[in-house]
Amino acid sequence: MADLTPKKTVQYLVAVVVTMGALAWASVPAYNWFCKVTGFGGETNVADAGSDTILDQTVKIRFDGSKERGMPWQFKPLQQEVELRIGETGLAFYEAYNPTDRPIAGQASYNVAPYSAGAYFTKIACFCFTEQILQPGERVEMPVTFFVDPEIVEDPEAKFVHTITLSYTFYEIDLPEGYAALDQKADTNLN
Repeated sequence: MADLTPKKTVQYLVAVVVTMGALAWASVPAYNWFCKVTGFGGETNVADAGSDTILDQTVKIRFDGSKERGMPWQFKPLQQEVELRIGETGLAFYEAYNPTDRPIAGQASYNVAPYSAGAYFTKIACFCFTEQILQPGERVEMPVTFFVDPEIVEDPEAKFVHTITLSYTFYEIDLPEGYAALDQKADTNLN
């Protein structure tokens, strides 16, 4: 092996650091894309309408709600569980409450467990598709409309799934520009 000069060693080390940084930066978008394409990691599908096929087999859907650390809202599912026939359209509600004295914007991330069911859990409408803004003291019920795709019974890994858990985690995001200006104006008027 050829002798490395200090200059060559530094160049190799810089190249390794830059390569590792680029791979770390690209890993999250690549993983998200992979999950959307394959359903891995509990990613769900989206449809404009319910299923045309409804089977006699049933599946339980459990609901879970949590918040990112520091998110001041209260957030919970309004029902713990529903049982539906596979292919049947379901409707569930979550409740969010802003106990603070300022408007807060939030966005929900979600996943489905077990992962093998993620590719078959299909949302028609969901509060998670858009940001949510709650005014001070505001309490809202937020719907999610969904079905479990009947093709789940053909999947060797998913066909024995009898319970699916839909989980949401709310995290705070920046207020849109118009709301941020109103919030600053309210703060100015209070002082």
